[in-house]
Amino acid sequence: MHLNSPRNSLFRSSLWTALCLAAALVGCGAPVDEGSDVPGQSSDALASTNGMTLNGMTLNGMTLNGMTLNGLLVNGLSVAGLSTNAFQSWFQQDPALADMVMRYVVKCSMGAGVTLSYQSPATGTRYAWEGSLGLAQGWSSGQPATVAEQQVVSACLAAHANKYGVHVNISLLGRDAAGGAVPYTSEELNTYSEKEACFFGNLFTSEGVFAANDGAYLDYDESTVRTCGLSSWSDTTSCSPMKHVGACRYYCTLDATKTYYTRCTYNGVNYRPITTRMLPQDIYRCGDGVCQLTEKCGTGNTADSCAADCGACP
Repeated sequence: MHLNSPRNSLFRSSLWTALCLAAALVGCGAPVDEGSDVPGQSSDALASTNGMTLNGMTLNGMTLNGMTLNGLLVNGLSVAGLSTNAFQSWFQQDPALADMVMRYVVKCSMGAGVTLSYQSPATGTRYAWEGSLGLAQGWSSGQPATVAEQQVVSACLAAHANKYGVHVNISLLGRDAAGGAVPYTSEELNTYSEKEACFFGNLFTSEGVFAANDGAYLDYDESTVRTCGLSSWSDTTSCSPMKHVGACRYYCTLDATKTYYTRCTYNGVNYRPITTRMLPQDIYRCGDGVCQLTEKCGTGNTADSCAADCGACP
């Protein structure tokens, strides 16, 4: 890849923008969740379980445009990667946040068994990020990201974002940039039996990233840390830069088995989405005797005022 060519200059710029958006997505909230990130199994919030903070997603200062794979080491082999001044500058602004975002970027884009290494020229600290889902094999090998790769990596990052930054295992389904299905088993579908959401968009461009309910909207007394995807009718919680747009069925097309969505169309643009499922126990109900992170004290029976679980406010 010729890093000084106009095409790659544009790519670096867009990648930088995407990273910044991803950082925002991750960093606007708590840290990302960690969990198991095996293809077709529980996903790791970009790093493991969903737990990437919303700050990291907007790539709040980091744009995927600024990141190229020049100069990175993948399993010891030099590939085009993270040697640009833009990436290094972004990384040093907040190394902890950048490390988290890159964990998810690599987890989503690169395959299992692949490790991407980076040594900070400013501090000498070496970082290593492990691949898992392999959704963008071309980009992972140092080629400019195709639109399909930009979309599916963006969707994967969004699926791992967690407003509360806690670790929650999820099932991640969909197709990679080349059209191959993320593997899954019937046991996985039975375990992660609660349909959650679909995620789509493009963080590498100015198009944004979106979420929509795949499962039923939460009842008035229910809540979940996965509220950016599975929301209630009245939920006005901000998950910026992610925008909740309603229900998946209004925008998306299911695969032949009706297990996951293969395409979502929004604002006239066709996107490659990621579909998620969750454990039933990760939906909380006011009155179950536990004051959850998503519940508050009060005198009512809603998550925002749950007397039964959290008591009256002082």
